[in-house]
Amino acid sequence: MSRALPIACLLAACAGHAPLHPQYPQSPEWHDGQFENPGEWPKRTGVRDVLKWRLQPHDPTPSGFRAPFVENDGKRLRENAGKQLSITWIGHATVLIQAGGLSMLTDPHFGDDTGGLFQRFAAPGVARKDLPLIDLVVISHSHRDHLDEESVRALGPSVHYVVPIGLGRWFRARGLDQVTELDWWESTEVHGRNGGAATVHLVPAQHWSQRTATDQNQSLWGGYVIDAGGQRFYFAGDTGYPAAFPEVGKRYPGIDYAMLPIGAYEPRWFMHPQHMAPEETARAFHELGARELVPIHWATFRLTDEPMDEPPKLLYAAMGAQANRILFLPIGGTYWGR
Repeated sequence: MSRALPIACLLAACAGHAPLHPQYPQSPEWHDGQFENPGEWPKRTGVRDVLKWRLQPHDPTPSGFRAPFVENDGKRLRENAGKQLSITWIGHATVLIQAGGLSMLTDPHFGDDTGGLFQRFAAPGVARKDLPLIDLVVISHSHRDHLDEESVRALGPSVHYVVPIGLGRWFRARGLDQVTELDWWESTEVHGRNGGAATVHLVPAQHWSQRTATDQNQSLWGGYVIDAGGQRFYFAGDTGYPAAFPEVGKRYPGIDYAMLPIGAYEPRWFMHPQHMAPEETARAFHELGARELVPIHWATFRLTDEPMDEPPKLLYAAMGAQANRILFLPIGGTYWGR
């Protein structure tokens, strides 16, 4: 792939924001016309660092890599309709959670690429057409590998979308009006088609947002704690470290399943403010006080420089004696709760 398009897009991602966007003075994260991370968190790198990274020699895309993958035709998931707990990794940050009579998706992405930049290494673990009826979708932020327009349009207006503050207008402009915007530490209750309900909490993440050259940090970003069917799920979205993991664990104790990113972390001098390395994921998991760790955000797109098969190796090493708490799913794999 030509370097010109990635460089142009990355430069756009560092461009200043337009002055005529909606304002959000009610949000504690809104400062001087844009959303910002807390000042004590690591600062994101700038345009010169983008160029330095993208123009340095890169290893070619590894042709021999094969993502861990199992066939999943979705039949049992459709029959289940959320009655029994299930967690299915569809790929990248897309997870299907069924609990409490609801079927829920995180950051749905069923496309072949990320807006023309990065191609998929593996097909979605469950094809979009084979999904159960989806009641709830949570979106962590506006980046194209997490908010895929074609995927959410295909899911349609009957789904309830929960998004960070500032992102609701993007959905409403596309006729997806059943959307709830949250600020950090805010919550909402969502009811499913079959009478089930989930309480959704937006929690801080150490990241940023961008879709065009003029909307940098014009919508917030975050992770989610979801309570459904007597279970508590944490979905981190995209985040660097240290973020607010101890505070999340304190405010929402008893997290059963923590879906945490383990990929897209090299080079560290560039990526550390926005993506965790596996040893940081292990640290975050312990700070959350969660019971089981579900690794996500690897093996689907090659966004950064680490070997595609490296993240789980480093995660298992970092977890050490606690590695038995990793709930490892291949793409398409489903964990069925008892």
